Amino acid sequence: MNHDQAKAFVRQAVQRVVPGAEFTGLDPGMSLRDTFEMDSLDFLEFVEALAELSGTELTEDDYPALDTWDGCAARLVGEARTSVQGRRG
Repeated sequence: MNHDQAKAFVRQAVQRVVPGAEFTGLDPGMSLRDTFEMDSLDFLEFVEALAELSGTELTEDDYPALDTWDGCAARLVGEARTSVQGRRG
């Protein structure tokens, strides 16, 4: 998975929780929770949707990284790389 694919999963997951969410001009380093006014339950639903869409296991330990678009993409890309390396090793 590359960075663009990961960001597409983030967009889809946000749109499940916040239909009509607008990403134009969104700073990829800004908090998704703040930008889209997600409460704790919304954020949990977002994380679950992101895990489902990407096929990645995400836990509470990942929550800080999942607060931004770039953080989410980096976490998903990192997981994909780790999985590939694990299969090679």
